[in-house]
Amino acid sequence: MMEQWNDYVRFLAALFAIVNPIGAIPLFVSLTSGQPAGLRRRAAVAAAMTTGCVLTASFLAGEWVLRLFGIGVPYFQIGGGLLLILVAISMFHARYSRAKQTPEESRQAEEQESVGVVPLGTPLLAGPGAISTAIIYSHGTTTWTGRAAGTVICVAIAVAVWLILRLADTISGRLGPTGINIINRLMGLILAAVAVKFIADGIGQIFPILTTQ
Repeated sequence: MMEQWNDYVRFLAALFAIVNPIGAIPLFVSLTSGQPAGLRRRAAVAAAMTTGCVLTASFLAGEWVLRLFGIGVPYFQIGGGLLLILVAISMFHARYSRAKQTPEESRQAEEQESVGVVPLGTPLLAGPGAISTAIIYSHGTTTWTGRAAGTVICVAIAVAVWLILRLADTISGRLGPTGINIINRLMGLILAAVAVKFIADGIGQIFPILTTQ
């Protein structure tokens, strides 16, 4: 799958939409409010590194994980697509999906001194949906070029996470709650389209007769 430039662009767009670092700004600001600037910077770095490591590991080990559990890619595409739809619906309503973070995890996060790894890095940013997306796009990537390109994309997402969280106060002030909610809904629309494609591709492989003319 990851052998053409169009696939790289789709992978990058899909990952950015599901990770949605802009949508994480309100929670980042809330969890780090009152902390010194140095601690907030370290929290942003920790969140970015966690996101990058989880996504890269998911992409590089995706094929092995599927073989280990004996799961066919079409079935994983359908399951991952359904999960992404749940996340997209929550994004349409401008709220966090329970598939990413439960209320119990939110309350626990408020008591933690360092929130960069948990809950920001995972499960909020690099959650089940992002992991599923990385595994699905890793299918069929057999060349070193494809694996290197996928790894670079995962690292690029991590850099974007760091930059956006580093500028969280500025972005939050410029966009405001309404602006962030609008971006959340746009990301949700993109994510819903990606989810439908995953489900359609999975069904098409399981029931090829449905795709024949």
